[in-house]
Amino acid sequence: MPIDESRAFQPVHIAVLTISDSRGLSEDRSGDTLVERVTGAGHVVIDRQIVKDDRNAIVARLHAWIEDEAVDCIITTGGTGVTGRDVTPEAIEQVQDKAIPGFGELFRWLSFESIGTSTIQSRACACVARGTYIFALPGSTGAVRDGWDKILVHQLDSRFRPCNFVELMPRLTER
Repeated sequence: MPIDESRAFQPVHIAVLTISDSRGLSEDRSGDTLVERVTGAGHVVIDRQIVKDDRNAIVARLHAWIEDEAVDCIITTGGTGVTGRDVTPEAIEQVQDKAIPGFGELFRWLSFESIGTSTIQSRACACVARGTYIFALPGSTGAVRDGWDKILVHQLDSRFRPCNFVELMPRLTER
């Protein structure tokens, strides 16, 4: 996947949200993995938080970051499964303006290489909400690696060709 070195790299300002009933910051390996990859790629982590698997709490945190002009992108980890407590996709649906269905489709296709048919249990998803990208990854470190290393590292790089999410950012709120 080609990087056009003649184009300038534009760091994206990213907020990282872990959704978990059982983890605190010191046990958040998925969040750590994501922050390491985001900063390693040259982007800026604007904020990092953990919220419980509670739809209203997730929606509130998303709204706060969507309204924050310093945040270009939100990446969540956790809460994308099929159990009763997994409500991240439903929370995202509440705030989204436009779904990006190809993200979840591509994530599951790529994840199949790692975990086989178990990928069907993932409800990874993405959207645009008032000019802010939101990407929801499952809560395992392997899923974070798959989502970042195989999709987001490219799509959040302004030099990636033939196109990328960064070059669309100035146009996300046009009507």
